[in-house]
Amino acid sequence: MPLVWEREPYRPKRQALSVERIVGVSVAIADAEGLDALSMRRVAAELSTGTTSLYRYVDSRDDLLDLMADAVQDDQVPLTGDWRADLEAYAHHERELWLRHPWLAPLLATRPSLGPNWLRGLERALTAAAPLTSDVAAAGSVVGLIRDYVRGAVMRELAEKQTQRRTGQTEDEWRADVAPYLIKIIEGGAYPRVAALTATADLSQAEQFASGLQRILTGIAASQPTAT
Repeated sequence: MPLVWEREPYRPKRQALSVERIVGVSVAIADAEGLDALSMRRVAAELSTGTTSLYRYVDSRDDLLDLMADAVQDDQVPLTGDWRADLEAYAHHERELWLRHPWLAPLLATRPSLGPNWLRGLERALTAAAPLTSDVAAAGSVVGLIRDYVRGAVMRELAEKQTQRRTGQTEDEWRADVAPYLIKIIEGGAYPRVAALTATADLSQAEQFASGLQRILTGIAASQPTAT
């Protein structure tokens, strides 16, 4: 069967529904409740139509997921020609996108959507990395490294939010609870490096992300003799 991107969309003469409307409602459900809440039946109920009607537009839930993933990747970061600034902006853009749509990072971790927006985003990311090297495979490796870093950071942030929902306890409240224990450990002197690391734990998640990203970009620059 051809990929969803290769098929002609269904267009009835009287178009009460559309692929765009179905995808928009599906994204709203996934944003609010996660992918586990997303089913063709649920989408049909939100659209006040029958489930069978949806299959005239979208062949399967997997196709719907591909369409959703591509739909939310419709904006791009402008390029300046400065590889470091462009890749930094790309990383921050991806982080914000994946935090805005918590279901997206796990979905793209298993397979790319291969839709036009995803392909445009990859093309721009490779273009951003182009000043580093004329080897497109090396540029792809750089982009992949940054995406993996972003995904790991986002998954950690999302896991923390999930823990907060499950326990009803914010990170600040958790820190307050464990503070007496940590103080005892630090004052004991058995773990001096852990104690030093604990002293830096006041950075926000966004600040930690930015700091780690700078280290990665510096490492990329050091590995590419032509980087400026």
